[in-house]
Amino acid sequence: MAKTKAKPKAIPDTEDVAEPIAPPPVIDSPGSPESPEYTVLARRYRPQQFADLIGQEHVAEALTNAITSGRIAHAYLFTGGRGVGKTSSARILAKALNCIHGPTPTPCDKCDICLSITAGDDPDVVEIDGASNNKVEDSRELRQSVIFRPTRARFKIYIIDEVHMLSNAAFNALLKTLEEPPPHVKFIFATTEVQKIPITILSRCQRFDFAAVTPKKIFETLRHIVRKEGLQADDDALHIVARRAAGSMRDSQTLLDQLLGFSDGLLTAARVHALLGTAGDERIIDLADAILAGDAKRAIDVVSEATERGHLPGELVDQLVDFWRGMMLASVGGDVPATTIGSETLRSKVLAGAAGLSIDAILAGLDVLTTAKAKLRGSQHANVLLEVSCLRLARLSDLLTVTQLGQFVASGAANISIAASELTKNGQATLQAAEAAKTKPPIEAVTANSADAVDATDSEQIWAILRQKVGPVVAAYLNSPGTIAAISGPNALAIRFTAEYASAVEHVRGERSMESIVRELKRMTGNDWTVRFELAPGPSASVSPTLAAPSATARPNDWLQLPFLKSAADVLGAQLMKIEEGFDPQRLLAGPSADPMLASNLEPSIDMDDDAAFFPPTIDTDEV
Repeated sequence: MAKTKAKPKAIPDTEDVAEPIAPPPVIDSPGSPESPEYTVLARRYRPQQFADLIGQEHVAEALTNAITSGRIAHAYLFTGGRGVGKTSSARILAKALNCIHGPTPTPCDKCDICLSITAGDDPDVVEIDGASNNKVEDSRELRQSVIFRPTRARFKIYIIDEVHMLSNAAFNALLKTLEEPPPHVKFIFATTEVQKIPITILSRCQRFDFAAVTPKKIFETLRHIVRKEGLQADDDALHIVARRAAGSMRDSQTLLDQLLGFSDGLLTAARVHALLGTAGDERIIDLADAILAGDAKRAIDVVSEATERGHLPGELVDQLVDFWRGMMLASVGGDVPATTIGSETLRSKVLAGAAGLSIDAILAGLDVLTTAKAKLRGSQHANVLLEVSCLRLARLSDLLTVTQLGQFVASGAANISIAASELTKNGQATLQAAEAAKTKPPIEAVTANSADAVDATDSEQIWAILRQKVGPVVAAYLNSPGTIAAISGPNALAIRFTAEYASAVEHVRGERSMESIVRELKRMTGNDWTVRFELAPGPSASVSPTLAAPSATARPNDWLQLPFLKSAADVLGAQLMKIEEGFDPQRLLAGPSADPMLASNLEPSIDMDDDAAFFPPTIDTDEV
């Protein structure tokens, strides 16, 4: 038989040929790392339905209800941090609107339209990068293209990612089209910096704020992915990855992909620390123990050992922040979740540290660490900043508070350095005892047969002991010059102040101060006491002639000869900056009652209690 040459088929028109569509990334589809077509986890496990969105249930519910009720807006704005599902939600919404079974809140993910939108090559769903198409000419081209109807779908959808990168001229060119687009056009904007978008654009869009994904939900998702991949990972390792992701699901999946390749099928916390440059729990516990014990040398040694082993200073600071945050939560009675402190060993150390520190000390430590973290950005002396932070944390107990400085001024301390050294020895113990006293049960009365009992009729002995036992703040008032006490009846004590200490009377009459005095009296005698305060009648104590105001032509050094200003200069190292016209030192020393305005300026705003932070009225040299 003669062979006949086959007649070539006619080539159809280009528009009649369907382009081959790549298979979409299917959730939970295990990939093979050895395959040349390997797809990273962040793409392979990308949400394909509203129900798949992790941590954005409020957005999914709102969009689902809008589609179900037919109240579909012409423009949406999705805003939130990186990797929280903004672009994925935009694609899901596009599928929901254009699916052949739609509009539907559950697109089929099987029709050509759904598959092409998932692959990112649908002609009717245009994805635009705002960073590279930010000129006014790009907006004009978009405005001209919206008049054309979609090729095969129901709507022509424009997804503009990082829309805040558009220029002001580009935004202005979009205004009219965005406000009244053709009925077949929908806009979906996504941005991480919504504050940069003009209000004229915001007012034309329905805005949805995407929240950061919680570490707990990230952890659960990562554990699910590891199981679907047929690999193994310790929970502690996944907790570290979840915390490191900082609320970004995409970041956590990208990091997990990297770690799984590094771990050879078994992901452990040690491998995570080695790859990320973070320190293990043992290292953090050693560093925290040294800091909490005030051992500055040991803290520096631990930091040196950590950096020599390749641990990054910034990561160590982050881990210390987590440790101190855990102590803060434990100190106020809150729970310390595993997403904050991973292992149980580290968690128990956090609870023990919180029990030995006051909440103010913990907050001060957090301030030191967060300040160090801010300084680390761009610094070339990261190790030094870390060491300085550890030294400050170790020496927090040696620092003086404003309250303690005020007590020294009130007591007339001539040398602040000597007073500081005395406080270092016993001041912190006093403050910690005051905190502990708030949670202790009521003090039992001393029985009459006790060796410590005091004769309830001996006013001098009671007065001498009382001023030593009530605490430094109340004692400072009770030791005021001219203050006397006398027993006015059975178990009744009267305390009299001279006229110039009228303000002191008001403060010691406070509920907490009164409780402190009554408690000490009961401790001494074993009986319940009543206490009253009196103000000596008559005019205020006269002011020494040496306190007369200098002349109008006097120099600042002449004013500094006044005793109260001289004390401020000697104790605090203050300088006299300005003297207001009409300043009268005699009226000042006569007490707040002589000048209502002065009384309001000098009245302290700190609550009074037996060992609480308080100091008598001081003089601001800027206002003097």
